[in-house]
Amino acid sequence: MLKEKQGTISLPIARKQGSIVEREINNINGQPAITFYDVVKEFDNYSLVHCKLKTGRTHQIRVHMKAIGHPIVGDSLYGNSSPLITRQALHSYKIECIHPVTKKLLKFECKLPKEMCF
Repeated sequence: MLKEKQGTISLPIARKQGSIVEREINNINGQPAITFYDVVKEFDNYSLVHCKLKTGRTHQIRVHMKAIGHPIVGDSLYGNSSPLITRQALHSYKIECIHPVTKKLLKFECKLPKEMCF
């Protein structure tokens, strides 16, 4: 469980040397990355966490949560696979963006998948 129930992770992220997929915290070559988080609910050995991104780096939530010692459940690249779920327990329930042509705000929402409901 997370010691701090809310916080900001501000650590630069870069592609890991020698990999075309994996990213890492890199204070020299990394690009700024900021993630805000809040613990929503706690279980025996796990926490349901709401993350909000200020930046949008590849694998940002996964890399940031690993960096603070709390990798995503089921994330075999940045943590470990899990018998609890057959994939990463990571879900984007809401995305907002400005359409590049119409300049209108677009909002998309998707409920938490069944396998992540507690």
